[in-house]
Amino acid sequence: MPINFCSFRIALNLSALHPLFMRFKRESYSDQQLINLYEQLLSPRLIEEKMLILLRQGKISKWFSGIGQEAISVGAVQALATDEYILPMHRNLGVFTGRNVPYERLFAQFQGKPSGFTNGRDRSFHFGTKEHHIVGMISHLGPQMALADGIALANKLREDKKVTLVFTGDGASSEGDFHEALNVAAVWDLPVIFVIENNGYGLSTPSEEQFRFKNFTDKGPGYGIKAVRVDGNNLLEVHSSITQLANEIRKDPKPVILEAMTFRMRGHEEASGTKYVPQELFDQWGKKDPVDNYERFLLRQKVLDKEKVEKIREGIKKEIEEGLKIAFAESKPDALTEKEISDLFFPHQQTVHTPKTEKRSEKRFVDAISDALDQSMSKYQNLVIMGQDVAEYGGVFKITEGFVEKFGRHRIRNTPLCESAIIGTGLGLSINGHKAVVEMQFADFVTCGFNQIVNNLAKIHYRWGQNADVVVRMPTGAGVGAGPFHSQSNEAWFFHTPGLKIVYPSNPKDAKGLLNAAIEDPNPYLFFEHKFLYRSLADTIPDDYYTVEVGKASLVTEGEDISIITYGLGVHWAKEIVSEIEGISADILDLRTLLPWDKDAVATTVKKTNKVLVLHEDTLTGGIGAEIAAWISENCFEHLDAPVSREASLDTPVPFSAQLEANFLPKERFRTKLKELLAY
Repeated sequence: MPINFCSFRIALNLSALHPLFMRFKRESYSDQQLINLYEQLLSPRLIEEKMLILLRQGKISKWFSGIGQEAISVGAVQALATDEYILPMHRNLGVFTGRNVPYERLFAQFQGKPSGFTNGRDRSFHFGTKEHHIVGMISHLGPQMALADGIALANKLREDKKVTLVFTGDGASSEGDFHEALNVAAVWDLPVIFVIENNGYGLSTPSEEQFRFKNFTDKGPGYGIKAVRVDGNNLLEVHSSITQLANEIRKDPKPVILEAMTFRMRGHEEASGTKYVPQELFDQWGKKDPVDNYERFLLRQKVLDKEKVEKIREGIKKEIEEGLKIAFAESKPDALTEKEISDLFFPHQQTVHTPKTEKRSEKRFVDAISDALDQSMSKYQNLVIMGQDVAEYGGVFKITEGFVEKFGRHRIRNTPLCESAIIGTGLGLSINGHKAVVEMQFADFVTCGFNQIVNNLAKIHYRWGQNADVVVRMPTGAGVGAGPFHSQSNEAWFFHTPGLKIVYPSNPKDAKGLLNAAIEDPNPYLFFEHKFLYRSLADTIPDDYYTVEVGKASLVTEGEDISIITYGLGVHWAKEIVSEIEGISADILDLRTLLPWDKDAVATTVKKTNKVLVLHEDTLTGGIGAEIAAWISENCFEHLDAPVSREASLDTPVPFSAQLEANFLPKERFRTKLKELLAY
């Protein structure tokens, strides 16, 4: 099969594929530095050769080979300081060995053993270790780039003069996260090196079917940032280039693209094989093997001789065997349900803060939210608020109006229109010691950041013990004539995701206290704020900082006839309609927190009244009410005098017209359902 190198976007000419044309520029490298780099380059190669044997023996379950690409990982990690964060991908084993991660822990990770970094909960390189300043990937490839933005932002805010380096591949560049992360880094002048490993394929799909531009360096001018291209198989070229770039952006923080031209000599992962790659490519790139070429260079330079090479190889192999021996001897993790559940969240025992003084004033719902953000910003100097138009404009609902003057633009940050990158940036801030509040301009727009929430924020502590100190504010709900894309109640989308906490207050006092509590908690929150209540509801609440207990429902009214379990705007519908029906006596239970929801309070009211109606604004099918109704039926059946009832919005999108919207919402159907249940 004839080979068309243009189709693979290979930036090296044919002559450069011959080993004689891989020119190593020694420059100021000492003999010892060259030897150290050789040892670092050889380690991942020898580990990989062993892993491929173990894979065939069934002793590990999967392997993503980086053979042929080691020079990029090794050159990058050796160019950074050990306390500078690096975010690798599948083929960056050299990053882990270069940060001196103990072999026995690496091998335990590959085998799902407890002394690995995820206690058997995730595989291969899907983990991080703060001790070694490494943040691993998730399978979705692109989202880790935004985490690098957040880590770099934290460094910039502290004026640490540190660099963050993140890897991605030519295939992953097609994801929206790639664009979002580069754009945010460019707009905010973040000190991030984006290393793009261009190996010509996204799994089996060649570059010509992935993108139309010639080189990734062409993207630099479009983002307004510097972009350079290197021979990714030339260890010294990678190392010296990244060293120079890192020195530059430590002094003058700015992002940079580094495109590393390379090739992988094995399949995407071992099960996929390599039949989709022309043999001519393997033959040509085999001549550019980074280990063989660098070794020959050192032999020519008389930095090493054959005897020293063999001694180094044997030493590394011995360390590998010793690490494997320890990992193989370790037992598999015990499956303890209590531990699995408790490890969803970073340990946090809430202390409920009461106001220091009796001073109170009337505040609208919107003012209570603003008050909480203001006081939490003063309480936590490492707290950053991010979102579209939240700075001078104050957000579309004016909640952060005046905050720039008080806290500065470095902490109140306008963002590009890119929900995924900003949520990921919030997580990166958390990894690097900050707190983050991210505003979704409307809760509907969270769809564009869904992956970051359900796969990064929610899972990161369970996977490798990293907390996500991020609150995502969600202006939500209908009743304001905003139509299908600005009115959705989407809390149920996240209710099914372990690892998140979800709060949905119904009044100004709870809104302020629960938002303060959410920011205080070092775990990920979705904080729903009903837009209809922003300026239509006011109450006299404490002026001082205080918190409300998370996970605790509130009994709004007490009665004997029926229990109405609800939250958000449903609380006000229930109060209004109960007051209009003569002779009714009802418990109205405001859940306030949806994850975790207060099962004890629900059980107490059910046992008291023996009739239950669950009300929520979200659509009926698959709503939170279904879970609560099922739980009541399973756990309180003997206390029921009637079937558990539910009322909710129609199973349609939210319409714009006021008449259609009123019909969509459950208020009037709730009135009818309530009377029917009372008469049952």
